Amino acid sequence: MNAPQKRELFAAESIAAPLRHVVFRRIWLASLLSNLGLLIQAVGAAWSMTQMTASADKVALVQTALMLPIMLISMPAGAIADMYDRRIVALAALAVSLTGAVTLTVLAWHGLVTPERLLALCFVVGSGMALMGPAWQSSVSEQVPPETLPAAVALNGISYNIARSFGPAIGGVIVAAAGAVAAFAANALLYLPLLAALFLWRRVVEPSRLPREPLNRAMVSGVRYILNSPSIRIVLIRTLVTGLIGGSISALMPLVARDLLHGGAQTYGIMLGAFGMGAVVGALNIGDIRKRLSGEAAIRSCALTLGAATAAVALSTEPVLTAAALVVAGAVWMLAVALFNIGVQLSAPRWVAGRALAAFQAAISGGIAIGSWGWGRLTDAAGVEVALLVSGALMVASPLLGLWLRMPPIGARNEDAETLADPQVQLELTPRSGPLVVEIEYRVAEDNARAFHDLMQEVQLSRQRNGAYGWSIARDIADPELWTERYHCPTWIDYLRQRNRSTRTERELHQRAIDFHIGVDPVRIRRMLERPFGSVRAKGDIDRTAEQAPAVASAARSGP
Repeated sequence: MNAPQKRELFAAESIAAPLRHVVFRRIWLASLLSNLGLLIQAVGAAWSMTQMTASADKVALVQTALMLPIMLISMPAGAIADMYDRRIVALAALAVSLTGAVTLTVLAWHGLVTPERLLALCFVVGSGMALMGPAWQSSVSEQVPPETLPAAVALNGISYNIARSFGPAIGGVIVAAAGAVAAFAANALLYLPLLAALFLWRRVVEPSRLPREPLNRAMVSGVRYILNSPSIRIVLIRTLVTGLIGGSISALMPLVARDLLHGGAQTYGIMLGAFGMGAVVGALNIGDIRKRLSGEAAIRSCALTLGAATAAVALSTEPVLTAAALVVAGAVWMLAVALFNIGVQLSAPRWVAGRALAAFQAAISGGIAIGSWGWGRLTDAAGVEVALLVSGALMVASPLLGLWLRMPPIGARNEDAETLADPQVQLELTPRSGPLVVEIEYRVAEDNARAFHDLMQEVQLSRQRNGAYGWSIARDIADPELWTERYHCPTWIDYLRQRNRSTRTERELHQRAIDFHIGVDPVRIRRMLERPFGSVRAKGDIDRTAEQAPAVASAARSGP
């Protein structure tokens, strides 16, 4: 790579590179305001609840009502983001949150808010944001070129952490000056710029030639893809563990301010701001970290540093030292989460990107939620200092996971491959005809038997994550050169989807398997209907000929 090319690459990876693109810049700035509004509302809701009840449980439930929807509807939200126009999904989700915010404002203005209504409307606002999350994050790759995607992911993290640094303070000023109703109204108003930015985005939609999956099948497809994708599975497990252990600082921050620093609300706000500013610093340096360190080395460094910073917070009694430790903790926490997010985004093809990001959201939010409960129980039993020291020790030990679950290398996005032509059929089929059985016969030299078998284990994962089941590979005992790959697809339409979900990397993998084939005849492929006189189609469906099956775009190549 020559010097001009290197300069161009570094420019693309700089944190400001995505902001050169008008659509991303407009949506990013609007999302910053939206994040501020959400945190301002959280302050107003918590204060309003303290005015209505003395129950600490109900005050804590405000945060639960806002965050619980992420765990409950993340996978359906991801499936919806992949099935429909992501811009429309995001607009609809924002409309849900805006409706909840406006309703809460009107009820508060008229003095009709009760604890139950407050929690219910916070849940509505949180549900809208949970629905928007996968659609928004998976659409980032459509707003910027692939080489700037990591920087765009980091910028989204910066957006939230800037809001977290200043949102609670702004919310406190608004509540003190004008009451909780003003905080609710501010949140409602700050949704409007994001609605306008999404409305102005003229997204280029590539219509699918196949009908969309039902929601339940789409969710199953997402789970199946993740389970059969080692790289995504490893990233999600490491994300969950990091959330379980590393969420202790955020969960125990109020107790750090009260019990270790002997401060009040002002001290808590300063500590929260220090953590948030550290996160901004971390996000600004994500590009340099990715250039200097591999994925595993970066996560290992973040874990060790976060463990040390957590221990420093536990042992410090001076606000200045604690704030400095929190800046460091916020920086490495943001770096780790951004690296996990980038790993998921670049590993998942476009057709399942929303569901993969939904799984990431569920992993990080679920880890933090469950971990926070555990750290709270340990604090009740042994005190906040012990809980933080245990958390720090576990975080220092967490890189040992890399011995079994090593972070995959993070490269360019695994893009979809070109469309394959549909196979020729003579049997009358409907989209719901099935199950379909596919058999592929390879003739492999006996000296290559072990290498071919090992490669087919990777082919198995490729077939299964794209929709196949019942996969097997068999060797003819009478003709040891003859191998038969066999798998099922539920219906004809599922088979058409399975064929065209393969990425370029997967197509190259399939070609490597074909390259083992010897002989003058090509690889033999048989496609068979397992229930030729009784498919899974609904009663009353009319059989159609192959010519009446879903239209297929012409393509130059075919395959299994």
